[in-house]
Amino acid sequence: VVEAYKQGLRPALGYELNPWLLCLANYRAWRAGYHGKVSFLKKDLWKVDLSDCNNVIVFLAPSVKPPLAAKLMAELPDGARVVAGRYPFPSWTPSSTLGQGLEQVWAYDMKEVRRAEQSSAQGSAV
Repeated sequence: VVEAYKQGLRPALGYELNPWLLCLANYRAWRAGYHGKVSFLKKDLWKVDLSDCNNVIVFLAPSVKPPLAAKLMAELPDGARVVAGRYPFPSWTPSSTLGQGLEQVWAYDMKEVRRAEQSSAQGSAV
């Protein structure tokens, strides 16, 4: 979230349910000098409406990616970008990637993800 803020994304907001990770995130933001500039909220990502988000960054386990992909497809606007850290979305083709190994990230443009999904669905229809 801090890096998103540094890159000019506003608002820079994170969601976390684990109280320890929430405290750690707030502490790290404060220590880096970003207290009051970024926010971390104790909210369930599955219950948050993401329809007004243009940039989503996720660091989640591979097992969570398929249901999250469905949520993002249903809620995000076409102009949104999703960045996944550590693990890619298995059924999406990234628009770009950066880094290697544990430091690799994958960027997905929702308009392109939807276009590829529609093409795949049309190609499989017999």
